[in-house]
Amino acid sequence: MQFEDFDFFTQAPVAPAPSAEAASPLVRLQYLVDNTPAIIYCTVPSGDFKMTFVSNNALNVLGYRPEDMVADPNFWFDHIHPDDAPNIFSSLASIFTEGQRAYEYRFRIADGSYLWMHDSLRLIRDEHGAPLEVIGSLTDITVRKHMEQAQHDLIAKLREAHEQLLQSEKMASIGQLAAGIAHEINNPVGFVNSNMGTLRNYVATLFGVVDAYDQALAAQPLPPTLAGRIAAARAAADLEFLREDVTELVKESMDGLKRVKDIVQSLKDFSHVGETEWQVADLHHGLDSTLNIVANEIKYKCTVEKHYGVLPPVECLASQLNQVFMNLLVNASHAIKERGTITLRTGAENGWVWIEVGDSGCGIPPENLNRIFEPFFTTKPVGSGTGLGLSLSYGIVNKHGGRIEVASEVGKGTRFTIRLPVHPPKG
Repeated sequence: MQFEDFDFFTQAPVAPAPSAEAASPLVRLQYLVDNTPAIIYCTVPSGDFKMTFVSNNALNVLGYRPEDMVADPNFWFDHIHPDDAPNIFSSLASIFTEGQRAYEYRFRIADGSYLWMHDSLRLIRDEHGAPLEVIGSLTDITVRKHMEQAQHDLIAKLREAHEQLLQSEKMASIGQLAAGIAHEINNPVGFVNSNMGTLRNYVATLFGVVDAYDQALAAQPLPPTLAGRIAAARAAADLEFLREDVTELVKESMDGLKRVKDIVQSLKDFSHVGETEWQVADLHHGLDSTLNIVANEIKYKCTVEKHYGVLPPVECLASQLNQVFMNLLVNASHAIKERGTITLRTGAENGWVWIEVGDSGCGIPPENLNRIFEPFFTTKPVGSGTGLGLSLSYGIVNKHGGRIEVASEVGKGTRFTIRLPVHPPKG
C-alpha cells in the first residue's frame, strides 16, 4: 500500500491511516516510513551510489517523485550544490572503512531553490562482510541553517560594534591625552618661547653696543698696542660669525617651538576633545591637522600634493572624519614601498562635498576590491593590521549619510573618494 498523496505539511492523509491493529506489519511499516520527517533512501554501494529506494515523502519535501529519483542514476550527484559537492565526493569512499558518514549540504529541489539537508549514511554488509547497500536519511535543516546564519551575522555585527566602541573609547582616550599634553607642554613651551624672544632682543642690543664701540674706536685713533689687542680679541671671538650664527640659532629655536605648539594643537584638533555633538567644521582644517599627526608615518617616502577646492563648512562629527582621513592616509603610505606621491583633492557641488585621497602605490587586486570594507579583512602580514580601518571608515561615512568609493589599478595606485552631504540627515 502506497501513500503518495499524503500531505506531509498539513499531516492530513487523503486516505485514512491504517491503524496499528488493522494493518499488516508491511503496510504499517510503509506508512511510518512515508510519513517520517526524514526521507529514507537506499543506494548501491558502488562508485555511482545509484538510488534503489526513496520514501514517498520525497515528493512533499523535495517535489520529486521517488520513482523518478530512482530511475536517474545520477540524480543525487546532479542535485547537490556545486560548492558543496567536492567535499562530499572526496570523502564518500571512506564509508567503506568507517561504516557511516554524515554530511550537511544544499540540495536543489523541484522549484530550483536549495534546501539545506542533513544526510546520514550507514553501510549495511551481508553475513560475509561484503557491502550490501547504503541506507541514508535526509532531513531538512534549512530553518536551523538560517538561524545559524542569522546568529553568525548577529555575532559579526556585535563584534564590529564592539570594535567600533573600542575605537571610540581609544579616540576619547587620545582626546584626554591631548588635553593633558596641551596643559603640560603649553606652559613650559610658552615661557621658553617668551624667553627666546627676549633673548633675541638682548642679542640685538649687545651687537648694537659692539657696533657703537666700533664706531667710537674708528673715530678715535688708538695706540698701536691697544689696537692690536682689540683686533686679536675680535679675531679670536670670530665676531662676525657669532653675529650671523646666534641670530640663526635663535630663529631656528623659535621655529622649533612653534612646531611643538602646532603639533599639540593638531592633536587637539584631530581628537576634538570633549566633542559629542554634531557641529559645523572646516574639513580642510581637519585634513591638515591629520597630516600633521601622521607626518612621521609618511614624510620619509611620500610627497603630499594638495589640490584643495572651495569647501563650505560641513555639519559633522569632525573627530570621526579625522579618523577616516588618518586611516586613508596611513593606508596610502603603506601602499607605497619606496618613494611615491599622495594626492589630496577636494571639491563641492549640489549640496555635497568630496575628498579624494590618492596614492601612487601598488594598487588593490580586483579580487580584493569587493572585500576591503569587510570587518577584519586585511592583506597585511599577521600582526601588522587589524583589518578594521576601512570597515570603521565605511561606517563613519555611512553615519554621515555619505558614501566612500574606491578605484584602483594594480601597479599604478588607488583613489578613495569620500562624498558627504553638507547637511547630513540625522536620526
